Amino acid sequence: MNASPAERAAWLRAELERHNHLYYVLNAPEISDTEWDAMFRELVEIEANHPELATPDSPTRRVGAPPVSEFPKHRHLVPMLSLDNAFGEEELRAFDERVRRFLESDDPIEYMVELKFDGASISLTYQDGLLISGATRGDGETGEQVTDNVRTLRGVPLRMREPIPGTVEVRGEVVMFKDVFARLNEMRSARGEQPFVNPRNAAAGGLRQLDSRLTAERRLSFFTYGMGYGSVPGAASQSDTLARLRELGFPVRPEVRVCLGIEALVAHVEHVQALRPSLPFAIDGVVVKVNAFDLQRQLGFTARGPRWAVAFKFPAEQAMTRLNGVLWQVGRTGVVTPVADLEPVFVGGAMVSRATLHNHQELVRKDVRPGDTVIVQRAGDVIPEVIGPVLDKRPEGAETPPEPTECPECGGPLSRKEGEVALRCGNKACPAQISAKIRHFASRNAMDIEGLGEKLIERLLEVGLLTDLPSVFRLATHKDELVSLDRIGETSASNLLAAIEATKTRSLDRLIFGLGIRMVGERTAQDLANAFRSLDALRHAHLEDLTKVPEIGPKVASEIELFFEQPENQALLDELLALGVAPVEPEGPSSARLEGLTFVFTGKLERMSREEAEAYVRSHGGSAAGSVSKNTSILVAGPAAGSKLEKAQKLAVEVISEADFFERYFVE
Repeated sequence: MNASPAERAAWLRAELERHNHLYYVLNAPEISDTEWDAMFRELVEIEANHPELATPDSPTRRVGAPPVSEFPKHRHLVPMLSLDNAFGEEELRAFDERVRRFLESDDPIEYMVELKFDGASISLTYQDGLLISGATRGDGETGEQVTDNVRTLRGVPLRMREPIPGTVEVRGEVVMFKDVFARLNEMRSARGEQPFVNPRNAAAGGLRQLDSRLTAERRLSFFTYGMGYGSVPGAASQSDTLARLRELGFPVRPEVRVCLGIEALVAHVEHVQALRPSLPFAIDGVVVKVNAFDLQRQLGFTARGPRWAVAFKFPAEQAMTRLNGVLWQVGRTGVVTPVADLEPVFVGGAMVSRATLHNHQELVRKDVRPGDTVIVQRAGDVIPEVIGPVLDKRPEGAETPPEPTECPECGGPLSRKEGEVALRCGNKACPAQISAKIRHFASRNAMDIEGLGEKLIERLLEVGLLTDLPSVFRLATHKDELVSLDRIGETSASNLLAAIEATKTRSLDRLIFGLGIRMVGERTAQDLANAFRSLDALRHAHLEDLTKVPEIGPKVASEIELFFEQPENQALLDELLALGVAPVEPEGPSSARLEGLTFVFTGKLERMSREEAEAYVRSHGGSAAGSVSKNTSILVAGPAAGSKLEKAQKLAVEVISEADFFERYFVE
């Protein structure tokens, strides 16, 4: 008896997902790719003829969905925290000592060791076992919802094999295998497109494609490393969780290992480091976690992340190559720096043809000369740098390049501020500075303008469509000119303009960071947004107002005041506002009962985590800082308080216990 379309579709869905599990999770395929493809095509045909039979967890959802205009924001139910780093065996042993000292234990601790993938973190939300959302890490609190893109990853279960009731978040990493990366770059080069720099960027970019069909073409892979919100029933440890997640259909790398005590931990870390070159994807270290959840709860968190975990970074990878010459690059603040023009070499998971030389004094100190064979180093996100020359390979006649006296871009004179080593071009109209400012403004951690990359910015500068930051928002009036440019077209132009329009309501801290104020990074931008709460208040702030903000010293405050004092910057802000830029201001506190007080928390807190305590302070109008300074009002010190307590005592800052804090300041 022939099966009905509904019965056949159900069987095909079950079989395809079973074979996905065998291939991606168990590494034990039973059928060839050709056989899998034949079943997949049959299911596609059935669902096309009977749309009512398509289900949310059908494997056909993995081919991608129609393009979207933008990604909605996604607030993680549990923040995706950063980890402290450890470099070298000594720091790894120090981590173990801190853990045992905090737990007041002389017994060896059981640690879970996992690979530190060089990819893009994602959070998967499941409701009663069904995937309902996939989101990027973002700033740790809020990411972007890229669910259609996540569904194209065959290693991600669309439905758990045994559903966990309710809502849970599963965390993991998206990576691109080295062989896939090589083939992708070959294809891009053949099409005349710029090759990707490294697999991590290719993976992260693939996750953020507005057309998920393009994500599917990247052939990205996924591995899980744990839970965010919720838990796996019955799991009392990280190793229990990973074992159970694997049973539920999630890929877990076989290199994970439970190690009892520091000696076993050090030995396994060395083993993984030796494996590193043979792995099919890039890693830059391992993640070490206290295995037992009850011990994790006892250890709690610091201001930066969990006390029970550390990211152990492997030493930077190095390679030798030829220094073809020294180029001079102009940054967005006018600083002119030497850049090494290298014979391309693969190092640290990326093909490197440029590397920083920092400044002319450093170039002279390292004695690097064109024609030299040089040692190049790259680790993680660090910009490649030249370590030094191989002197016995130096060619005759090699000379140190002279320091320039004119801007290499606009020809203007270069000068150096007293007490600084940096050379600067003072010409505000210097095209290189304008280009760098727009690139920074559009970058992911600033205004995050999808599609406005370096190559397009250069093209738009060349044709005069971009001239300054406000001109980004004036592009909407030049759509016809955009469409007429080579390889832009109607769809790309519309997507770009939609992305630009969406950035008008980015958060205030992103706009502040995007303005490129000297010495203002992402954290300082967040502090300024939280302190002043509106662009108008910030742009009219004086030095004394700025120095009251925790973590902002006189030097940074002076740079901020100088930026907003300059008439051209005030005019720039006025124009941005006139063009519709309306940054979202941070939510105000629920009360002002702690207004004017700056708290620092240190040591072990019993009643809430440090993050919760700091959030409580901010929600009632106070400030929470990560370090003690003369601006600190109160240090709340728990057991095992260290250097912060010593500094508070030296500065005569009031020190109270956690119990005192709750008695004086806490209101249910």
